[in-house]
Amino acid sequence: MHFTVQRLPEQSSQPLRGSVTQGLGILFGMLCFLLGSPGLTQAGELGHYAPGLPNIRDLLVPDPGFYFIQYMAAYNTDTFRNRNGDKVKSINTPITTLNVETDVDVFVVAPAFVWVSPWEVMGARYGAQIIPTFGNTSVQASLRTQTGFGVEADESQFGVGDLYVKPLWLGWEGAHYSVATGYGFYAPVGKYDEGDSDNIGLGFWTHEFQLATAWYPWEHKGTAVTLAGTYEIHSEIEDVNITPGDRVSLNWGVSQYLPLNDANSLLLEVGVLGYSQWQVEKDSGSDVNRRFNVKDQVHAAGGQIGLTYVPWKAFMVFHGLQEFAAEARFEGQFYTLTVGKGF
Repeated sequence: MHFTVQRLPEQSSQPLRGSVTQGLGILFGMLCFLLGSPGLTQAGELGHYAPGLPNIRDLLVPDPGFYFIQYMAAYNTDTFRNRNGDKVKSINTPITTLNVETDVDVFVVAPAFVWVSPWEVMGARYGAQIIPTFGNTSVQASLRTQTGFGVEADESQFGVGDLYVKPLWLGWEGAHYSVATGYGFYAPVGKYDEGDSDNIGLGFWTHEFQLATAWYPWEHKGTAVTLAGTYEIHSEIEDVNITPGDRVSLNWGVSQYLPLNDANSLLLEVGVLGYSQWQVEKDSGSDVNRRFNVKDQVHAAGGQIGLTYVPWKAFMVFHGLQEFAAEARFEGQFYTLTVGKGF
């Protein structure tokens, strides 16, 4: 079995991340405002990179050319976990007990524009990409006392999210391996006003450094085992003296391509994937609530399926992930549909 364009499924670019995380940041801030309680307000600021968005082979540099990729992602959760990993169901106050109910839905659309040069830099393919994001977030959160009194919120908004730009992307390849490294940044162009509940952007810059690898047991590269690490460094949030702590994300996956015809022109992909994300430094700044400034983490696993039509350099990929073992943050489900074409 030989794949004539074996990296075609890798032609998806660095995926959209910002808007999903932006939505969660908005929702978390709203809940903290509503609840005003130590039981919930014990997580730090969220970063830009959403590790549930990449497909298994997305973080590796594809063959030279121009690619257009359309990402569509959804995130849903009704669970917030505290610093001990326990689900927050109620908050005890000196007066009464408040029952907490949340329902968070985020939907994001992101057109990605990717270019890989025909020349090499230090023996590596050179690429660059730009991804504007557009997001819709909604939150239904309620606080109800045991006697039926409480506070409710039902908010939704749509708008432009923060912009992702990756000016440096290098990829090396051998018969049984691929390695990619790069630098990207998130520009806070999305709507952000301190204190507003309808923000779409996060209100700060992020510098991102990434290293991705793949091992192919066979030279046709139909099977790939991938691992990628991402490190985020954030600037101070606009109009407030808070700098979100650095974050580390780890993506992993195993991908298998199966030919659906004798010409190997139509390929089916099946795979498993997952991620872990940790806040490695606490938030800093004079406006940080020191009492509730703790580092969060979350983990996830799921499956992926896709189709690639080699003659057209076209592909469609779907994956779903279930989060688990979250601490001081939301825990939910990611679903991403990606369609793309190379030129």
